[in-house]
Amino acid sequence: MFDLNFKNLKMNGLFIILMIFSVPAYANDIEESMKEAFKYYTDGEYQNSVESLNYASQLIQQEVAGKIEPFLPKPLTGWAISNTNSQTMNASLLGGAITTKRQYNKKSSSITVQIITDSPLIQSTTMMFTNHMFTTSDGGRLERINRQKAIVKFTPDTKSGKIEIIVADRFLVLVEGQEITKKELKDYASAIDYKKLISLP
Repeated sequence: MFDLNFKNLKMNGLFIILMIFSVPAYANDIEESMKEAFKYYTDGEYQNSVESLNYASQLIQQEVAGKIEPFLPKPLTGWAISNTNSQTMNASLLGGAITTKRQYNKKSSSITVQIITDSPLIQSTTMMFTNHMFTTSDGGRLERINRQKAIVKFTPDTKSGKIEIIVADRFLVLVEGQEITKKELKDYASAIDYKKLISLP
């Protein structure tokens, strides 16, 4: 281990670099980028160190998104996948977030399923689950889907709706659809394996 005086550390998040010596290695490119960031720091090249550390952070976030993506449902009967994408939000923007989503289409109908983690949206949505006034203020109803508490909103006149589910206080599942039935919306929300999602490290 290196003899470091933490009182003199001026870079936020530098402790992450040191973690490579105490936890199993990530992919080679992540590990190399973190080692590079540490070397830049010891050489006094702080800007380069920050850039290397940020790059490693982005790669780790992409790895997390890749592990979440398989939990997105396969298209149900009669539906087709329109697109799938994963993205990360910079930590300075709304606290950062890792999002993976998939869109499904059937003629004029469309449904989007998102799984979000590391987002302040999770905390604000959790508050809605504990306050009945927030839940019902815009037509939402508290229901259970696969043993998970869900806020279900559906407007028959416009055939549109939204389902929000907080999973283990770590993940926010959003299911939104247009030109759909309430059953179709709930079927997609039910197609996620929440038990395995909870078990993700």
